[in-house]
Order: sequence, then structure tokens, then C-alpha cells
Amino acid sequence: MFSYDPQNGQVLSRETFQGFSNNSTWARGEAWGIYGFTIVYRETKDKRFLNTARQMADFYLHNHRLPADKIPLWDFNVNEPGFVPLWKYDARQFSYIPRDASAAAITASAFLELSTQLGQEGKPYFNAAVEILKSLSGRNYLAKQGTNNNFILKHSVGSIPHGFEIDKPIVYADYYFLEALLRYQKIASH
Repeated sequence: MFSYDPQNGQVLSRETFQGFSNNSTWARGEAWGIYGFTIVYRETKDKRFLNTARQMADFYLHNHRLPADKIPLWDFNVNEPGFVPLWKYDARQFSYIPRDASAAAITASAFLELSTQLGQEGKPYFNAAVEILKSLSGRNYLAKQGTNNNFILKHSVGSIPHGFEIDKPIVYADYYFLEALLRYQKIASH
């Protein structure tokens, strides 16, 4: 979240509610940004939105902390020097850094939509979306039928700072996963 001076539009502060720190990159926030700017570009054809979507997508794809399977840590900067949470955080409470399948599902859907807006230049985003979907469809993230409270995907994060939905299934993870699969199917059938 940004707070702006209403007189001159200058940024007064940058804050987070679900990310690690005010200057970190919360993975699902990055995913929402890629998705949102892509959709706004689709509807307006204003190149500023397309450029922002691409910059955010490239930041995600080339982030040094993005795991090989392209399912992000819940925040790209968790436990990194220079990123200080303003909430009670104890790294020892986790034996691992939770991944966020919901961020990956949103990103896959966004990358597929972005690829359709870019023609040949969209191929890297299409390919990345396919990699993400393969990971989400694998045994690490796809729940067996009748398990996981009947959710499709495992391993999402709602809000670690607020202590809820940590390494749990989340309905919007399933929604964007299904949307991404439908987008993939539509693109692949052409």
C-alpha cells in the first residue's frame, strides 16, 4: 500500500499488511499486480499498463529467490538482510520458508493472458506459465482427490503476519489455477 500526499502526489510511505516488510516483495501482491496491469491493458490498450505488467513479470521470473519450480516463497525477501518486519516475526517458528501456490496460480493465469497480448514477444511468459502449471499439477502441490478438505491445491499462504492460512489450501488458489488451465487450453487449441 502506498500513502500519497494529496497536494502533490508524492509518496509519503510504503506499507505492507501481508508481506514480510514494507520494502519487501510479497509474492501474491506481485502476482496481483501482474494480473491487474495485464487485464487493464487488455481493456484499455494503454501501453503504460502493458509496460508495467511486463516489468513486474520480468521481476518475478528473474528474481534470484524464485525456486526452480517457479512456485514462489510467500515473500521474495523473507529473512534477507535489509528487510525488517514491523510485526512479531521469529524465523525459528518455521523449519522451512512456506511457498505460496496461490501466488503461482495467479501468476500463471496472468502470464498466459499477457502472452496473448504480446504475440511472439509473449512466448517467454507462455513458457513460464506452462512451467508453473506443471509444478502446480505435480505431487508437491496437487492434492489427491478426497484429501486437502477437497481443495485442489496444497501449500498456499494467506497471511503470515496475521498468523492465518499458513501452508493451507485457499479457494482463490484453486480458482486461478482452474482459470489458468482454461486459458492454456484456449491458447493451445488455436
